[in-house]
Amino acid sequence: MTEEEDEVTVTEITDQEFRQMVQISSQRLAKNAEFINSLNVFPVPDGDTGTNMNLSFASGAKYVQDSPSEHVGELSSILAKGLLMGARGNSGVILSQIFRGFYKRIESKEVLTAADLADALTGGVEVAYKAVMKPTEGTILTVAREAAKAANKAVSESDDVIVVMEATYEAAKKALATTPDLLPVLKEVGVVDSGGQGLTFVYEGFYDALTGKETVSEEYKPNEKEMDEMVNASHHQSVQSQLSTEDIQFGYCTEIMLKLGAGRLVDQKFDYDEFRNHLSEIGDSLLVVADDEVVKVHVHTENPGEVMTYGQHYGSLIKVKVDNMRQQHETILENDEEEAEAVDASVEPSEIAVISISSGAGVATLFKSLGVSYILSGGQTMNPSTEDIVKAIEATKAKNVIILPNNKNIFLAAEQAVEVSAVPAVVVPSRTIAQGMTAMLGFNIDSTLEENKEVMIENLDTVTSGQVTIAVRDTTIEGVEIKKDNYMGIIDGSIKVTDNDRKKVAIEMTKEMLDEDSEIITIIVGEDGSEAEAKEIEAAIYEIDEDLEVEIHEGNQPVYPYLISVE
Repeated sequence: MTEEEDEVTVTEITDQEFRQMVQISSQRLAKNAEFINSLNVFPVPDGDTGTNMNLSFASGAKYVQDSPSEHVGELSSILAKGLLMGARGNSGVILSQIFRGFYKRIESKEVLTAADLADALTGGVEVAYKAVMKPTEGTILTVAREAAKAANKAVSESDDVIVVMEATYEAAKKALATTPDLLPVLKEVGVVDSGGQGLTFVYEGFYDALTGKETVSEEYKPNEKEMDEMVNASHHQSVQSQLSTEDIQFGYCTEIMLKLGAGRLVDQKFDYDEFRNHLSEIGDSLLVVADDEVVKVHVHTENPGEVMTYGQHYGSLIKVKVDNMRQQHETILENDEEEAEAVDASVEPSEIAVISISSGAGVATLFKSLGVSYILSGGQTMNPSTEDIVKAIEATKAKNVIILPNNKNIFLAAEQAVEVSAVPAVVVPSRTIAQGMTAMLGFNIDSTLEENKEVMIENLDTVTSGQVTIAVRDTTIEGVEIKKDNYMGIIDGSIKVTDNDRKKVAIEMTKEMLDEDSEIITIIVGEDGSEAEAKEIEAAIYEIDEDLEVEIHEGNQPVYPYLISVE
């Protein structure tokens, strides 16, 4: 800015400025999603804070973009609703709560003054802190609070919205830098808080929009409407018209979106023909929409994990969706039969249903066998949104619903879904697949919603959960030195074993999980695991204690070659 421009005071934010603020912040998160992901404390290949915050805010931005309102208070309410429905992961939900509190303070304001802006930021902090059961300092909450404090101090000295927003952004950066001092694990790993970094990017976008440093970009974005129309075209209809489910050659409808050139695993330059030709060899119904920065893929395949892994050679995964078409086809056939047999029959909704959130066809089958009514695809690397969970609740057609998140990063989105759903629902806070399955042993379809919740929660602590996965970077955490590409054994959220030998890690991890009361060990084999190796792990367990009972199941889950539980 020139000195002359510095003297200009901007005293209000109109709908036009507010729209710019939202869209530019959305762009900022999209550009930096992979960087935010890289701040994940655990060096596991599922760091998704950046992806979750990006997709959550993009949902809010889309709601604002689609609204004709010229009232900033109304637009802030619309932003909050879009954020809530699109919220993914705990970081996305907390972000949605910040803007829920933001709009509550200004919903009657047609334009915002500097004082209104500071008040809205303060409201966001208050609501966000209430949304988290045990607020932790050194997180996104700290950044939000310190930024709001700075905004209130600035507004006592100036009525310029740019001055207030600059103070907000600068305080957010300063607070972000202090997060490692407040949260020891961040200092040990050498990173700042990923959620706090995401919020700082949002406030940076707000500031740059108000100063005119950045305008809404016309960067290429795949045409979602066009893509969805193609995806639902004749090749999907042909799947549904198969004579039998067994006739479906490629059973998983797999969609990924890549940000080219971004990501820790990138080692190849994108070539459209080479990329498309490779994918055509592992599936059918292939569609590839590409630009210089983004690629979107739709393919029917037997190995979704292979599609994701191949894509990561070219860029970072910013969207993943996998549907089991055989399961969908069976449902279609069942529905067709029901309609043919009893068109006029009124179907009574079931009294109670259980939704399990998980990835992997085998894992879904296991949950179904335990009495789960509905599988919502998601988990590591692809947390479902609040809206996804709400739709799943509605899809059960039940009078009451129990939700098993099976992942602590889905807790808040599940709780938000319960709040906005018209159907009575509760969350049983299962942190792992093993906990979810153990919880189901306490499920009784004849008990009430609250009775089931109480018993199922009691069951959670009766199982020890182990996960084997690969390290994506060198680091030291909780005193354990970890090397990139080595395998790790994670027991109930703590990394206990690491080595370059996967089988050894699985065996050593299981040894640490055993105690004198252990009876049953369950090994769930993922996409990258093998039944032969699982048998070798089983043999090693029997050598430790021949009285133990070992069960091996095919899970097909991504990210974790083996999920091992001890009861």
